[in-house]
Amino acid sequence: MSLDQFSIIESTLREGEQFVNAFFSPTQKIQIAQMLDDFGVEYIEVTSPLASPQSRKDCEMIAAMGLNAKVLTHVRCNLEDAKVAVECGVDGVDVVIGTSSYLRDFSHGKSIDEIIDLSRDVFEYLKDQNVETRFSTEDSLRSDPEDIFRLYEAVNAQGIDRVGIADTVGIGNPRQIYELVSNLRQRVDTDIEFHGHNDTGCAIANAFAALEAGATHVDTSVLGIGERNGITALGGLVARLYAEDAQYVAKYNLPLLIKLDKTVARMVGVDIPFNNYITGFSAFTHKAGIHAKAVLNNPSTYEILKPEDFGLTRYIHIAHRLTGWNAVKDRAEQLNLTLSDEEIKHITHQIKQLSDEAMLTLDVVDTLLLNAHNGKNGNDVVTQQTAEQEA
Repeated sequence: MSLDQFSIIESTLREGEQFVNAFFSPTQKIQIAQMLDDFGVEYIEVTSPLASPQSRKDCEMIAAMGLNAKVLTHVRCNLEDAKVAVECGVDGVDVVIGTSSYLRDFSHGKSIDEIIDLSRDVFEYLKDQNVETRFSTEDSLRSDPEDIFRLYEAVNAQGIDRVGIADTVGIGNPRQIYELVSNLRQRVDTDIEFHGHNDTGCAIANAFAALEAGATHVDTSVLGIGERNGITALGGLVARLYAEDAQYVAKYNLPLLIKLDKTVARMVGVDIPFNNYITGFSAFTHKAGIHAKAVLNNPSTYEILKPEDFGLTRYIHIAHRLTGWNAVKDRAEQLNLTLSDEEIKHITHQIKQLSDEAMLTLDVVDTLLLNAHNGKNGNDVVTQQTAEQEA
């Protein structure tokens, strides 16, 4: 499969609701769903209507919003669950059952043959309801591959729309995911979905490997929130695909990503990590002198992502001991100050001296530049900075 043909199944309103701090009100769910739709995701997955009475109301509410994205809900491989899901008016039903020995022994207790029989009844019903259907094996990476391949082949023969691989505990690595999806791709002609948890930090890499191997759909959540350490982050997947070819994600409203991250972060009471993909506060900040000089000449020297494509700007940090005179010169030009290269180099030396003594602010640097431009003594700034630090 070509990487430009994938679809995102955005699960902030399902997997994301399993995040420890998440308790989305109906109003918040509407806001998240609308923003995800505006961003352009192809699917929005919501919590099972069997979870609680309010969950059913919320499922019906999101399904009735008239979104461009298809609305899915996630239920157990159970005929009664499937019937309730259809009654909610969703576009698709995602059916899941555990297939690892852990879950078969300690959860539902069914054999592979019993799971095949159960899925047959469920999918015969769903097929008559004109809804998109998916069958996923939970804990796929700790399941016997031959067991799950036999399951996938059975549901594929029933004409299901999509099968899913779920790395439920985040144990997989990119090589394993690629191999598993590649083998599955040779056995079924249906779409393939990947759901990967981030317990060992591989969720984004694993999702990308799945796409390379032939998967067609990837589950994400905003900021990667979900059970335990969460799943593939929407922004992280976008960043990885953009780095491969910006056209892969050109179909999405990329500048909306910062608003999505900020909104969901506020709702669940967390900060966006400083090193978050694209939207972290330091994502497009350059500090080292040799980096700053190169970026000023050509941003692609140290940027694989273009901040302007995400509605953001780069920042050259100059108030520190690592600064270079080219970056200081660029700041002078931003302030419309005319200074010689020698003056700029002298000010750069002052900045380094000052920052060896204490943390500087941009205001101090700007004052040094302005004083030099106006012919004032920069030592006054040094004295003022020292006094402020001592105070």
